[in-house]
Amino acid sequence: MKSTKTVALALMATLALAACSDAGSGGGNRDSIRAVGSSTVYPFAKQVAESFARSQPNFKSPLIESTGTGGGMQLFCSGVGADTPDMANASRRMKVSEFEKCVANGVTDVIELQVGLDGIAFASAKDGIMLNLSPKIVYEALAASPYGGEQTAKTWADVDPSLPAEPILVYGPPSTSGTRDALKELVLEAGCKSNPDMEALKESDEDRYDQVCTEVRSDGAYVDQGEQDNLIVQKIESNPKSVGVFGYSYLEENLDKVQGLPMNGVAPTYENIASFEYPGARPLFVYVKKAHLSAIPGLAEYLQEWVKSWTADGPLAKIGLVASPPDVMAANEAKVTNLTPLTKEELAKK
Repeated sequence: MKSTKTVALALMATLALAACSDAGSGGGNRDSIRAVGSSTVYPFAKQVAESFARSQPNFKSPLIESTGTGGGMQLFCSGVGADTPDMANASRRMKVSEFEKCVANGVTDVIELQVGLDGIAFASAKDGIMLNLSPKIVYEALAASPYGGEQTAKTWADVDPSLPAEPILVYGPPSTSGTRDALKELVLEAGCKSNPDMEALKESDEDRYDQVCTEVRSDGAYVDQGEQDNLIVQKIESNPKSVGVFGYSYLEENLDKVQGLPMNGVAPTYENIASFEYPGARPLFVYVKKAHLSAIPGLAEYLQEWVKSWTADGPLAKIGLVASPPDVMAANEAKVTNLTPLTKEELAKK
């Protein structure tokens, strides 16, 4: 049974949305779609918004904001109504804690869509430093306290003698970014687990395990470059001995300036990400408030535009999105048709 607080929040949300719908005809700013979130998903959401504006001229063009996945989730889960976003773009899946915050604030029906795949690409300037990386190498180079010990590596050769004796300098995403979360989960933690003692640490002290396996060094070897991945491209282009970390789409978009670095001997390419052979492959998501679909003009049609755009031969593939497997695409198209809400149990299975 729903709590009195939840029922009250739902009633307030209904009233707020009714006001939002009425305000639309009076020149209010909520007669258009508002999406916030991931800098990685941002160019894809913008592309879909542009296609939507051409195919649906009776609706206003959606407003897409690049706030980072974490920041976008915070805004998205703050409540329901005209002053809150309709959608959150995410380069990782919603966390259970975020889902719980949504529900606590009256956002009780959220539709989750996997819109495609991406890869966490490591890159250097074209003709710059070339590194044959692995999750273990990246972890030992970037961890604040590798395997719980002191971080002493100054050069890549300090980590692995087969690598060049050049200073470790990596430009990457901030802690609010879904790319940073995926970096931790898919690369750093995977590298940390190469040490069998870490599994025992996880069982005895999970908080300490998380710190040891995912905390990034802060001595200047890793530089937080903010939510704008294009700035990382500029940084590594100007310093051939540096390395950048960003979504695969930015690598593909800038192949005239930068080169992808292999991971476990596998290059970050469309095919290798689609097959999950590349270790940094990850799904990308958008989250939608079901309650807003009947109040925000064009929101339902915008979701249909995503469905038309995310195919392997669609416009998003042309700008770097890797299409989901056919069965996953079909399942997510069904979610758009049936408006099936996400459950906490589904999130907990991941």
